[in-house]
Amino acid sequence: MNSKDSYHSQKHPEINSPIQNTTLIKDIKSLIKFRVLIANVLPVFVGFWLALYFSGGSFSENIGTFILALGGSTFLMGGALILNNWYDADIDKMMERTKNRPTVTGNFPLKKVLVIGIMASAAGGILLLFTTVESAIYGFIGWFTYVVLYTIWSKRRYTMNTLIGSVSGAVTPLIGWGAVETAIHPVPIVLFLLLFIWQIPHTFTIAIKKHDEYKAAGVAMLPVVHGIEITKRQMVVYIICLLPLPFLLASLGLVFVVASTILNITWLIIAVRGFFTDDNWKWAHMNFLYSVNYLTVIFLMMVLVTLPIL
Repeated sequence: MNSKDSYHSQKHPEINSPIQNTTLIKDIKSLIKFRVLIANVLPVFVGFWLALYFSGGSFSENIGTFILALGGSTFLMGGALILNNWYDADIDKMMERTKNRPTVTGNFPLKKVLVIGIMASAAGGILLLFTTVESAIYGFIGWFTYVVLYTIWSKRRYTMNTLIGSVSGAVTPLIGWGAVETAIHPVPIVLFLLLFIWQIPHTFTIAIKKHDEYKAAGVAMLPVVHGIEITKRQMVVYIICLLPLPFLLASLGLVFVVASTILNITWLIIAVRGFFTDDNWKWAHMNFLYSVNYLTVIFLMMVLVTLPIL
């Protein structure tokens, strides 16, 4: 690991030049990718919630398990995100949106970041083991996929990095569900598919917005390697794949099916408009904002339509 630190400092000596316009809180939030972390914790909660709903359990009677599941998944995913920042410090320096991360500025030494990432990951895995082995296995699959298969192996080399990275985010509801009972059930499987498919067009919008930055950093994102037009077509295909999923969740009620179908059709319309625009950045930004709010609304609806379990 010393060679890794040496590589960063020799290739990019500026990494060790701290930026003054920052705070400890900002650095910590940047290190753990706070918004990404929260976005991944929400499906864990929803998976746990729905498992109780379909098994007839009570949330108040399972509060201890819930704390362990949520705390364990938060530490495990936080550790994975920290390790991603540690490994990507060299390319983060080249991108506007990541150049102020503490691993780039030198505010957090890379050796310490590595240790923190490993310790957080280990703590998260142990906490999940106190729920069920199945939940811990799902957590490990997500961690291994994100840290090893995505960050270290595929991100810089292959455009399929987006598909691989999507697996890590898609297992999050399985972690929550598996803490209550086995996730070999139609609902968590559909939740996995929903998150897996959703992440691909969502990530593509970011890659289009940050096309030049990814190109400069040598990251093999689809629009960089194969062009923006091909990326637009693939976005439409994946959004179409979302259309049948609400009907596979009919057990959540007609209101959920109708509302989520409307959300899917609206996103498809926005995506198709990309074929008729000259402002790719503006269009991609609109897709990005919609995709973020889409996922939040979908998961909040799942909770709202099952509130009687309280």
